[in-house]
Amino acid sequence: MTSSTPTPPKLISAIDESGTVLCVYNRDAKAGSWEAVPPEKTTRGYAKDMLDVFLPAGYPHTVTPDYTPYQIYDSLQAFSSTIAGLLSSRAVLEGFGVGDSTSTATAAVLLTVLQESTGRLATILFAHRFGQAIEPECKRYRFLADVLNDGALALDVLTPALLSCLSFPSSSSPTSTSTSTTTLALTTTHHYYVRALLLSASGILRALCGVAAGAAKASLSAHFARSGHNNLAELNAKDGSQETVISLLGMLAGSLFVRAVSGTTAVWLSMTVLVAIHLGTNYKAVRAVQLRTLNRQRAQLVLRHYSATGGVLSPALAAGKERVLRWRSPRVDGGGKIAFARSYPRTDEIGAADLWRHRGDPYVVVAVLGGGRTIYMKEGATARDVLAAWFEALFLCSSSGNSGGKRGEVGGAAAKGGNGESSVREIMDDEEFWKALASAGWDLNANALETGPAIRLRVE
Repeated sequence: MTSSTPTPPKLISAIDESGTVLCVYNRDAKAGSWEAVPPEKTTRGYAKDMLDVFLPAGYPHTVTPDYTPYQIYDSLQAFSSTIAGLLSSRAVLEGFGVGDSTSTATAAVLLTVLQESTGRLATILFAHRFGQAIEPECKRYRFLADVLNDGALALDVLTPALLSCLSFPSSSSPTSTSTSTTTLALTTTHHYYVRALLLSASGILRALCGVAAGAAKASLSAHFARSGHNNLAELNAKDGSQETVISLLGMLAGSLFVRAVSGTTAVWLSMTVLVAIHLGTNYKAVRAVQLRTLNRQRAQLVLRHYSATGGVLSPALAAGKERVLRWRSPRVDGGGKIAFARSYPRTDEIGAADLWRHRGDPYVVVAVLGGGRTIYMKEGATARDVLAAWFEALFLCSSSGNSGGKRGEVGGAAAKGGNGESSVREIMDDEEFWKALASAGWDLNANALETGPAIRLRVE
Protein backbone atom coordinates (compact mmCIF):
# COMPACT_ATOMS: atom_id res chain seq x y z
CA MET A 1 0.00 0.00 0.00
CA THR A 2 1.51 3.35 -1.07
CA SER A 3 1.22 6.41 1.11
CA SER A 4 -0.08 9.58 -0.52
CA THR A 5 2.25 12.57 -0.72
CA PRO A 6 0.92 15.48 1.35
CA THR A 7 0.05 18.62 -0.58
CA PRO A 8 2.49 21.42 0.25
CA PRO A 9 0.92 24.43 1.98
CA LYS A 10 0.13 27.41 -0.19
CA LEU A 11 0.33 31.04 0.93
CA ILE A 12 -2.88 32.76 -0.13
CA SER A 13 -3.29 36.18 1.50
CA ALA A 14 -2.86 38.31 4.62
CA ILE A 15 -5.85 39.87 6.38
CA ASP A 16 -6.47 42.16 9.36
CA GLU A 17 -8.86 41.74 12.31
CA SER A 18 -11.85 42.79 10.23
CA GLY A 19 -11.08 40.28 7.46
CA THR A 20 -9.94 42.94 4.99
CA VAL A 21 -7.37 41.55 2.54
CA LEU A 22 -4.06 43.37 2.95
CA CYS A 23 -2.08 41.43 0.39
CA VAL A 24 -2.35 38.37 -1.91
CA TYR A 25 0.49 36.09 -2.94
CA ASN A 26 1.52 34.48 -6.21
CA ARG A 27 3.84 31.52 -6.51
CA ASP A 28 7.23 32.38 -8.00
CA ALA A 29 8.35 29.01 -9.36
CA LYS A 30 11.85 30.14 -10.35
CA ALA A 31 12.72 31.74 -7.02
CA GLY A 32 10.86 29.10 -5.05
CA SER A 33 9.08 31.78 -2.98
CA TRP A 34 5.87 33.78 -2.87
CA GLU A 35 5.42 37.13 -4.58
CA ALA A 36 3.47 39.70 -2.51
CA VAL A 37 0.85 41.56 -4.54
CA PRO A 38 -0.72 44.37 -2.44
CA PRO A 39 -4.04 45.76 -3.70
CA GLU A 40 -4.00 48.98 -5.66
CA LYS A 41 -4.72 52.10 -3.66
CA THR A 42 -8.02 53.81 -4.46
CA THR A 43 -9.74 56.89 -3.12
CA ARG A 44 -11.77 54.63 -0.87
CA GLY A 45 -8.59 52.99 0.33
CA TYR A 46 -7.02 56.32 1.28
CA ALA A 47 -10.21 57.34 3.09
CA LYS A 48 -10.15 54.07 5.02
CA ASP A 49 -6.53 54.67 6.02
CA MET A 50 -7.55 58.09 7.33
CA LEU A 51 -10.48 56.67 9.31
CA ASP A 52 -8.31 53.90 10.74
CA VAL A 53 -6.41 56.59 12.65
CA PHE A 54 -9.56 57.30 14.68
CA LEU A 55 -11.29 53.89 14.76
CA PRO A 56 -10.38 50.77 16.74
CA ALA A 57 -8.35 48.14 14.90
CA GLY A 58 -10.63 45.67 13.16
CA TYR A 59 -13.60 48.06 13.16
CA PRO A 60 -16.50 47.27 12.97
CA HIS A 61 -15.94 43.62 13.95
CA THR A 62 -14.16 44.39 17.21
CA VAL A 63 -16.88 46.64 18.64
CA THR A 64 -20.59 46.24 19.34
CA PRO A 65 -23.15 47.34 16.69
CA ASP A 66 -24.27 50.33 18.78
CA TYR A 67 -20.76 51.83 18.80
CA THR A 68 -21.18 53.61 15.46
CA PRO A 69 -24.46 55.51 16.11
CA TYR A 70 -23.26 56.44 19.58
CA GLN A 71 -19.99 57.88 18.29
CA ILE A 72 -21.73 59.85 15.53
CA TYR A 73 -24.11 61.55 17.95
CA ASP A 74 -21.36 61.93 20.55
CA SER A 75 -19.18 63.76 18.03
CA LEU A 76 -22.02 66.11 17.09
CA GLN A 77 -22.73 66.95 20.72
CA ALA A 78 -19.04 67.55 21.40
CA PHE A 79 -18.83 69.92 18.43
CA SER A 80 -21.75 72.06 19.61
CA SER A 81 -20.49 71.95 23.20
CA THR A 82 -17.08 73.27 22.13
CA ILE A 83 -18.64 76.29 20.41
CA ALA A 84 -20.86 76.97 23.42
CA GLY A 85 -17.79 76.64 25.62
CA LEU A 86 -16.04 79.45 23.74
CA LEU A 87 -18.98 81.78 24.35
CA SER A 88 -18.86 80.75 27.98
CA SER A 89 -15.09 81.35 28.16
CA ARG A 90 -15.55 84.93 27.04
CA ALA A 91 -18.13 85.44 29.77
CA VAL A 92 -15.84 83.80 32.33
CA LEU A 93 -13.07 86.27 31.53
CA GLU A 94 -15.53 89.10 32.05
CA GLY A 95 -16.58 87.43 35.30
CA PHE A 96 -12.96 87.39 36.46
CA GLY A 97 -12.83 91.12 35.79
CA VAL A 98 -11.12 91.37 32.41
CA GLY A 99 -11.89 94.85 31.09
CA ASP A 100 -13.05 96.07 34.51
CA SER A 101 -10.84 98.87 35.84
CA THR A 102 -11.89 98.12 39.43
CA SER A 103 -10.67 94.51 39.29
CA THR A 104 -7.16 93.38 40.16
CA ALA A 105 -5.02 90.41 39.19
CA THR A 106 -4.99 89.27 42.82
CA ALA A 107 -8.77 89.25 42.95
CA ALA A 108 -8.91 87.18 39.76
CA VAL A 109 -6.43 84.66 41.20
CA LEU A 110 -8.47 84.35 44.40
CA LEU A 111 -11.63 83.77 42.36
CA THR A 112 -9.83 81.03 40.42
CA VAL A 113 -8.66 79.38 43.65
CA LEU A 114 -12.18 79.54 45.09
CA GLN A 115 -13.72 78.06 41.93
CA GLU A 116 -11.17 75.23 41.76
CA SER A 117 -11.43 74.45 45.48
CA THR A 118 -15.21 74.24 45.60
CA GLY A 119 -15.22 72.13 42.44
CA ARG A 120 -12.74 69.62 43.83
CA LEU A 121 -14.58 69.31 47.12
CA ALA A 122 -17.80 68.68 45.18
CA THR A 123 -15.97 66.01 43.17
CA ILE A 124 -15.02 64.13 46.34
CA LEU A 125 -18.54 64.26 47.78
CA PHE A 126 -20.20 63.28 44.50
CA ALA A 127 -17.87 60.33 43.93
CA HIS A 128 -18.49 59.10 47.48
CA ARG A 129 -22.27 59.40 47.25
CA PHE A 130 -22.95 58.26 43.68
CA GLY A 131 -19.79 56.45 42.59
CA GLN A 132 -21.28 52.95 42.84
CA ALA A 133 -24.45 53.96 40.99
CA ILE A 134 -22.74 55.33 37.88
CA GLU A 135 -21.84 52.01 36.22
CA PRO A 136 -25.32 50.40 36.52
CA GLU A 137 -26.93 53.68 35.41
CA CYS A 138 -24.19 54.84 33.02
CA LYS A 139 -26.63 56.00 30.33
CA ARG A 140 -28.43 58.25 32.80
CA TYR A 141 -25.24 59.69 34.25
CA ARG A 142 -23.71 60.19 30.80
CA PHE A 143 -26.66 62.39 29.85
CA LEU A 144 -26.81 64.03 33.28
CA ALA A 145 -23.15 65.01 32.93
CA ASP A 146 -23.94 67.15 29.91
CA VAL A 147 -26.95 68.69 31.65
CA LEU A 148 -24.59 69.73 34.46
CA ASN A 149 -22.06 71.03 31.96
CA ASP A 150 -24.67 73.14 30.18
CA GLY A 151 -25.80 74.46 33.55
CA ALA A 152 -22.23 75.58 34.19
CA LEU A 153 -22.07 77.27 30.78
CA ALA A 154 -25.33 79.09 31.49
CA LEU A 155 -24.01 80.38 34.82
CA ASP A 156 -20.82 81.56 33.14
CA VAL A 157 -22.77 83.54 30.56
CA LEU A 158 -25.13 84.83 33.25
CA THR A 159 -22.33 86.25 35.41
CA PRO A 160 -21.47 89.44 33.46
CA ALA A 161 -25.12 90.07 32.61
CA LEU A 162 -26.13 89.80 36.26
CA LEU A 163 -23.32 92.07 37.40
CA SER A 164 -24.43 94.77 34.97
CA CYS A 165 -28.10 94.54 35.92
CA LEU A 166 -28.11 94.16 39.69
CA SER A 167 -27.91 97.15 41.98
CA PHE A 168 -28.11 97.56 45.71
CA PRO A 169 -29.66 100.40 47.71
CA SER A 170 -27.17 103.09 48.52
CA SER A 171 -25.11 102.47 51.63
CA SER A 172 -24.82 106.22 52.29
CA SER A 173 -25.01 107.68 55.75
CA PRO A 174 -28.49 107.56 57.31
CA THR A 175 -28.40 111.32 57.53
CA SER A 176 -28.25 111.71 53.77
CA THR A 177 -31.42 113.27 52.37
CA SER A 178 -31.24 111.23 49.13
CA THR A 179 -31.02 107.78 50.80
CA SER A 180 -34.66 106.81 50.20
CA THR A 181 -34.72 107.72 46.51
CA THR A 182 -31.26 107.04 45.15
CA THR A 183 -29.67 103.71 44.34
CA LEU A 184 -26.09 103.13 43.42
CA ALA A 185 -24.39 100.48 41.33
CA LEU A 186 -22.99 97.51 43.11
CA THR A 187 -19.88 98.34 45.03
CA THR A 188 -16.64 96.59 44.23
CA THR A 189 -17.12 94.32 47.26
CA HIS A 190 -20.63 93.39 46.23
CA HIS A 191 -19.43 92.66 42.69
CA TYR A 192 -16.74 90.39 44.05
CA TYR A 193 -19.19 88.41 46.21
CA VAL A 194 -21.61 87.88 43.32
CA ARG A 195 -18.79 86.82 41.02
CA ALA A 196 -17.48 84.41 43.64
CA LEU A 197 -20.91 82.87 44.15
CA LEU A 198 -21.70 82.38 40.45
CA LEU A 199 -18.23 81.20 39.46
CA SER A 200 -18.13 78.76 42.38
CA ALA A 201 -21.51 77.36 41.38
CA SER A 202 -20.38 76.90 37.78
CA GLY A 203 -17.16 75.29 39.00
CA ILE A 204 -19.12 72.81 41.09
CA LEU A 205 -21.39 71.88 38.17
CA ARG A 206 -18.41 71.49 35.84
CA ALA A 207 -16.60 69.30 38.37
CA LEU A 208 -19.64 67.07 38.82
CA CYS A 209 -19.87 66.80 35.04
CA GLY A 210 -16.26 65.64 34.91
CA VAL A 211 -16.82 62.85 37.43
CA ALA A 212 -20.10 61.64 35.95
CA ALA A 213 -18.93 61.83 32.33
CA GLY A 214 -15.57 60.20 32.98
CA ALA A 215 -16.98 57.27 34.93
CA ALA A 216 -19.93 56.76 32.57
CA LYS A 217 -17.73 56.85 29.47
CA ALA A 218 -15.39 54.27 31.00
CA SER A 219 -18.37 51.96 31.55
CA LEU A 220 -19.65 52.55 28.01
CA SER A 221 -16.21 51.83 26.56
CA ALA A 222 -16.16 48.50 28.39
CA HIS A 223 -19.55 47.76 26.83
CA PHE A 224 -18.43 48.66 23.29
CA ALA A 225 -15.28 46.52 23.49
CA ARG A 226 -16.25 43.03 22.38
CA SER A 227 -14.98 40.20 24.56
CA GLY A 228 -12.06 38.27 23.17
CA HIS A 229 -10.42 41.22 21.43
CA ASN A 230 -8.75 42.88 24.46
CA ASN A 231 -9.10 46.29 22.83
CA LEU A 232 -10.50 48.36 25.69
CA ALA A 233 -7.34 50.45 26.08
CA GLU A 234 -7.13 51.07 22.33
CA LEU A 235 -10.81 51.95 22.17
CA ASN A 236 -10.33 54.59 24.88
CA ALA A 237 -7.25 55.92 23.09
CA LYS A 238 -9.09 56.21 19.77
CA ASP A 239 -12.01 57.87 21.53
CA GLY A 240 -9.55 60.47 22.80
CA SER A 241 -8.29 61.01 19.25
CA GLN A 242 -11.84 61.53 18.02
CA GLU A 243 -12.53 64.05 20.78
CA THR A 244 -9.32 65.92 19.95
CA VAL A 245 -10.26 66.34 16.29
CA ILE A 246 -13.84 67.33 17.09
CA SER A 247 -12.61 69.87 19.65
CA LEU A 248 -10.17 71.36 17.14
CA LEU A 249 -12.90 71.68 14.52
CA GLY A 250 -15.25 73.10 17.13
CA MET A 251 -12.70 75.70 18.24
CA LEU A 252 -12.05 76.69 14.64
CA ALA A 253 -15.75 77.15 13.94
CA GLY A 254 -16.29 78.69 17.35
CA SER A 255 -13.57 81.29 16.81
CA LEU A 256 -15.44 82.58 13.78
CA PHE A 257 -18.76 82.27 15.59
CA VAL A 258 -17.65 84.21 18.68
CA ARG A 259 -16.39 87.10 16.54
CA ALA A 260 -19.79 87.36 14.86
CA VAL A 261 -21.89 87.11 18.03
CA SER A 262 -21.99 90.07 20.38
CA GLY A 263 -24.61 91.60 22.58
CA THR A 264 -26.56 89.96 25.37
CA THR A 265 -29.56 88.94 23.27
CA ALA A 266 -27.47 87.40 20.49
CA VAL A 267 -25.32 85.51 23.00
CA TRP A 268 -28.31 84.05 24.82
CA LEU A 269 -30.07 83.07 21.59
CA SER A 270 -26.91 81.40 20.35
CA MET A 271 -26.40 79.60 23.65
CA THR A 272 -30.00 78.37 23.63
CA VAL A 273 -29.63 76.89 20.15
CA LEU A 274 -26.23 75.33 20.89
CA VAL A 275 -27.39 73.84 24.19
CA ALA A 276 -30.51 72.42 22.52
CA ILE A 277 -28.36 70.77 19.84
CA HIS A 278 -25.93 69.56 22.48
CA LEU A 279 -28.54 67.93 24.70
CA GLY A 280 -30.56 66.60 21.77
CA THR A 281 -27.63 64.82 20.15
CA ASN A 282 -26.40 63.57 23.52
CA TYR A 283 -29.83 62.12 24.24
CA LYS A 284 -29.78 60.38 20.85
CA ALA A 285 -26.32 59.03 21.65
CA VAL A 286 -27.26 57.39 24.94
CA ARG A 287 -30.55 56.11 23.52
CA ALA A 288 -28.56 54.31 20.81
CA VAL A 289 -26.63 52.29 23.40
CA GLN A 290 -27.90 48.74 23.94
CA LEU A 291 -26.49 47.66 27.29
CA ARG A 292 -26.50 43.94 28.05
CA THR A 293 -26.55 44.26 31.82
CA LEU A 294 -29.82 44.13 33.74
CA ASN A 295 -30.12 47.17 35.97
CA ARG A 296 -33.32 47.92 37.88
CA GLN A 297 -35.19 49.53 35.03
CA ARG A 298 -34.19 46.99 32.39
CA ALA A 299 -34.93 44.11 34.77
CA GLN A 300 -38.42 45.50 35.31
CA LEU A 301 -38.95 45.88 31.55
CA VAL A 302 -37.81 42.30 30.91
CA LEU A 303 -39.94 40.86 33.71
CA ARG A 304 -43.00 42.86 32.65
CA HIS A 305 -42.65 41.61 29.07
CA TYR A 306 -42.11 38.03 30.26
CA SER A 307 -45.19 38.16 32.47
CA ALA A 308 -47.33 39.45 29.60
CA THR A 309 -46.02 37.36 26.70
CA GLY A 310 -43.86 34.55 28.05
CA GLY A 311 -40.97 35.85 25.93
CA VAL A 312 -37.77 37.66 26.83
CA LEU A 313 -36.92 41.14 25.59
CA SER A 314 -33.58 41.46 23.82
CA PRO A 315 -31.16 44.26 24.84
CA ALA A 316 -31.99 46.09 21.59
CA LEU A 317 -35.74 46.05 22.26
CA ALA A 318 -35.26 46.97 25.91
CA ALA A 319 -33.10 49.94 24.87
CA GLY A 320 -36.01 51.26 22.81
CA LYS A 321 -38.31 51.16 25.85
CA GLU A 322 -35.78 52.38 28.40
CA ARG A 323 -36.04 55.89 29.82
CA VAL A 324 -32.86 57.85 30.22
CA LEU A 325 -33.85 60.23 33.02
CA ARG A 326 -37.43 59.74 34.16
CA TRP A 327 -37.97 56.37 35.76
CA ARG A 328 -39.64 55.62 39.06
CA SER A 329 -38.41 52.72 41.14
CA PRO A 330 -41.16 50.13 41.75
CA ARG A 331 -43.33 50.86 44.77
CA VAL A 332 -45.88 48.95 46.81
CA ASP A 333 -49.15 50.10 48.34
CA GLY A 334 -48.60 53.03 50.67
CA GLY A 335 -45.77 54.47 48.60
CA GLY A 336 -42.97 52.31 49.99
CA LYS A 337 -40.26 51.40 47.49
CA ILE A 338 -38.20 48.33 46.78
CA ALA A 339 -34.50 48.73 47.55
CA PHE A 340 -31.40 46.77 48.36
CA ALA A 341 -30.08 47.25 51.87
CA ARG A 342 -27.53 50.04 52.20
CA SER A 343 -26.69 49.22 55.82
CA TYR A 344 -26.90 46.35 58.30
CA PRO A 345 -30.39 45.43 59.58
CA ARG A 346 -31.46 47.16 62.77
CA THR A 347 -32.96 45.40 65.77
CA ASP A 348 -36.11 43.43 64.85
CA GLU A 349 -35.88 44.54 61.22
CA ILE A 350 -35.54 40.89 60.13
CA GLY A 351 -37.85 38.48 61.91
CA ALA A 352 -37.61 34.74 62.42
CA ALA A 353 -40.45 34.26 59.93
CA ASP A 354 -38.45 36.12 57.27
CA LEU A 355 -35.42 33.90 57.80
CA TRP A 356 -37.57 30.76 57.74
CA ARG A 357 -39.36 31.79 54.56
CA HIS A 358 -36.02 32.36 52.82
CA ARG A 359 -34.14 29.52 54.52
CA GLY A 360 -33.11 28.00 51.19
CA ASP A 361 -32.58 31.28 49.34
CA PRO A 362 -29.40 33.34 49.01
CA TYR A 363 -31.40 36.42 49.98
CA VAL A 364 -34.05 37.71 52.39
CA VAL A 365 -36.87 40.04 51.31
CA VAL A 366 -38.46 41.83 54.26
CA ALA A 367 -41.33 44.28 54.62
CA VAL A 368 -40.39 47.60 56.21
CA LEU A 369 -42.29 50.53 57.68
CA GLY A 370 -44.12 52.53 55.05
CA GLY A 371 -45.07 49.48 53.02
CA GLY A 372 -41.77 49.09 51.21
CA ARG A 373 -39.51 46.06 50.92
CA THR A 374 -35.81 45.78 51.57
CA ILE A 375 -33.64 43.08 50.02
CA TYR A 376 -30.78 41.61 52.04
CA MET A 377 -28.35 39.35 50.22
CA LYS A 378 -26.66 36.48 52.05
CA GLU A 379 -22.94 35.88 52.05
CA GLY A 380 -21.76 34.15 48.89
CA ALA A 381 -24.63 35.41 46.73
CA THR A 382 -23.85 35.64 43.02
CA ALA A 383 -24.95 38.20 40.44
CA ARG A 384 -27.70 35.80 39.35
CA ASP A 385 -28.88 35.52 42.97
CA VAL A 386 -29.11 39.32 43.17
CA LEU A 387 -31.20 39.31 40.01
CA ALA A 388 -33.47 36.57 41.37
CA ALA A 389 -34.00 38.56 44.58
CA TRP A 390 -34.99 41.65 42.59
CA PHE A 391 -37.38 39.63 40.42
CA GLU A 392 -39.06 38.14 43.49
CA ALA A 393 -39.42 41.57 45.08
CA LEU A 394 -40.98 42.86 41.86
CA PHE A 395 -43.50 40.02 41.83
CA LEU A 396 -44.38 40.56 45.48
CA CYS A 397 -44.62 44.30 44.84
CA SER A 398 -47.02 43.70 41.96
CA SER A 399 -49.19 41.29 43.91
CA SER A 400 -49.52 44.05 46.53
CA GLY A 401 -51.04 46.23 43.87
CA ASN A 402 -48.48 48.72 42.58
CA SER A 403 -45.33 48.22 40.56
CA GLY A 404 -44.86 51.70 39.28
CA GLY A 405 -47.35 51.00 36.53
CA LYS A 406 -50.75 49.32 36.17
CA ARG A 407 -51.82 46.70 38.65
CA GLY A 408 -50.69 43.24 37.64
CA GLU A 409 -48.48 44.55 34.87
CA VAL A 410 -45.39 42.89 36.30
CA GLY A 411 -46.99 40.22 38.35
CA GLY A 412 -49.34 38.71 35.79
CA ALA A 413 -47.47 35.43 35.92
CA ALA A 414 -47.70 35.38 39.68
CA ALA A 415 -51.43 35.99 39.58
CA LYS A 416 -52.03 32.93 37.41
CA GLY A 417 -51.22 30.58 40.25
CA GLY A 418 -53.11 32.57 42.82
CA ASN A 419 -50.01 32.66 45.01
CA GLY A 420 -47.48 35.23 43.90
CA GLU A 421 -44.66 33.91 46.08
CA SER A 422 -44.97 30.28 45.00
CA SER A 423 -45.34 31.24 41.33
CA VAL A 424 -42.28 33.45 41.32
CA ARG A 425 -40.24 30.69 42.95
CA GLU A 426 -41.26 28.33 40.19
CA ILE A 427 -40.03 30.84 37.62
CA MET A 428 -36.80 31.56 39.48
CA ASP A 429 -36.11 27.81 39.78
CA ASP A 430 -36.85 27.22 36.10
CA GLU A 431 -33.50 26.87 34.36
CA GLU A 432 -35.16 27.53 31.01
CA PHE A 433 -36.02 31.05 32.15
CA TRP A 434 -32.37 31.83 32.82
CA LYS A 435 -31.28 30.18 29.58
CA ALA A 436 -33.79 32.35 27.71
CA LEU A 437 -32.30 35.47 29.31
CA ALA A 438 -28.78 34.43 28.30
CA SER A 439 -29.89 33.48 24.79
CA ALA A 440 -31.52 36.89 24.36
CA GLY A 441 -28.11 38.47 24.97
CA TRP A 442 -28.28 39.47 28.64
CA ASP A 443 -25.16 39.25 30.79
CA LEU A 444 -26.18 37.35 33.92
CA ASN A 445 -22.72 37.53 35.47
CA ALA A 446 -22.79 41.31 35.96
CA ASN A 447 -24.41 42.79 39.05
CA ALA A 448 -26.01 46.04 37.89
CA LEU A 449 -28.76 46.13 40.50
CA GLU A 450 -26.97 47.08 43.71
CA THR A 451 -26.11 50.77 43.44
CA GLY A 452 -24.76 51.12 46.97
CA PRO A 453 -22.64 49.19 49.47
CA ALA A 454 -22.99 45.43 48.96
CA ILE A 455 -24.30 44.38 52.38
CA ARG A 456 -24.19 40.61 53.02
CA LEU A 457 -25.74 38.57 55.85
CA ARG A 458 -24.15 35.55 57.48
CA VAL A 459 -26.91 33.10 58.34
CA GLU A 460 -26.42 29.72 60.03
